[in-house]
Amino acid sequence: MSDNQCKQVLPQAFLERMKDMLGSEYENFLNSYDSPRTFGLRVNTAKISCREFEQICPFPIEKIPWIENGYFYQEESRPARCPYYQAGLYYLQEPSAMTPASRILVEPGEYVLDLCAAPGGKATALGAMLKGEGLLVANDISTSRARALLRNIELFGIPNVFVANETPKKLTKAFPQFFHKIILDAPCSGEGMFRKEEALARDWTPEKSGELAKLQRELILQAWEMLRPGGQLLYSTCTFAPEEDEGTISFLLEQCPETEILDIPGYEGFSPGIPSFGNNDPRLDKCVRIFPHKMDGEGHFLALLQKPGSSLSDSVSAGTRLDSNGRKWMEVFFSEIGMKSLGGHPFDWNRVEIRADKVYYLPPETQNFRGITFLRNGLYLGDLKKNRFEPSQPLALALHKDEAEAVISLPVNDQRLTRYLKGETLNIQPGEAAHEKGWHLLCADGYPIGFGKLVNQVLKNKYPAGWRV
Repeated sequence: MSDNQCKQVLPQAFLERMKDMLGSEYENFLNSYDSPRTFGLRVNTAKISCREFEQICPFPIEKIPWIENGYFYQEESRPARCPYYQAGLYYLQEPSAMTPASRILVEPGEYVLDLCAAPGGKATALGAMLKGEGLLVANDISTSRARALLRNIELFGIPNVFVANETPKKLTKAFPQFFHKIILDAPCSGEGMFRKEEALARDWTPEKSGELAKLQRELILQAWEMLRPGGQLLYSTCTFAPEEDEGTISFLLEQCPETEILDIPGYEGFSPGIPSFGNNDPRLDKCVRIFPHKMDGEGHFLALLQKPGSSLSDSVSAGTRLDSNGRKWMEVFFSEIGMKSLGGHPFDWNRVEIRADKVYYLPPETQNFRGITFLRNGLYLGDLKKNRFEPSQPLALALHKDEAEAVISLPVNDQRLTRYLKGETLNIQPGEAAHEKGWHLLCADGYPIGFGKLVNQVLKNKYPAGWRV
């Protein structure tokens, strides 16, 4: 949408309310719609450090000052077409939308929930922080959106995940006081994204915030029930509407007076929450508002909340359901590719489960998920066929650099990588492959992209049809 088009579709009632909210800042806010939107990517620090990424990135990037692993890029760079993207080295995300996940401190080994997780921006950030330890539950009530969520989690190589497709009400019954950290990026009126998505502005009505606020208040109470004592909840929206922002936090404070609002690590462009927009509780000024006239991003709101009490760790180890014959064929494959570890950790056979000949690697800590509709529990490793094991694409992406010995590593600008991603077979030159034949992991500068089978210097493509670009 052009800048002029953007201003033309902004609803008059919205503009009048923003003028009342912002006062002397209103003109600067309105002028921000004349500025082009910004584009950002977030580095997957579970696979690569920011310093290493800066050294190998083949297109111009600039640091996002308030996101430790975030970078601006130019739209014409089209980073989704770079093989590094298909290797899961970064996630494309609007810069302001990176903020919530960056402001909740997740430690490896914790149990973490992203309640409204699709398409996966925050869930992948949380999963990277867990570093394969603990449990990430990523949920979305929409089946189609949950499938997109699963794809992004698999692309990031996150093994310790449970991807649910459930109502929050049902999750509340399954996970009472279970999670150390929860992100609730609530469904909202999307006012902060009007510059990015014209349809949101066209569909906006003054009544929409009231309707959504009822849902948000229901969701925040359900999330609160799933938070263990001492745990933290990060509530966020991409709207400016006070009823959906400070109003929802005020509601929680009234229902649960013991709630503590925590200070959020700051940035010079952040604006404080406004107590008068809620119930005049002075603690509301610890909330953060992001306005496009103060930062290089779209609009956002966030509040970091803590439940009183102390958080005690517990874990339930997953059992094994793998027979000796199935394990034998998996060991043959692991030996063939020289697999040293998985996602930075030793492979644990006690976490392997078979369901209808499909093999999964369960999270190190799990829960009784009975009755919960889900798309994935753990990492899909591959299929047990007659007298062999066929690896999956998620397994390839869960492997980190140098975790397998049988690799074919090509430079990121080698056109054979692009052809591989389209499903074509590749000619491999002498010396490029670790072995003369058999399974190999194709890599871009050492970072795994997918599997192939080498026969007579030709790599047979094992990149799944549904993943091809």
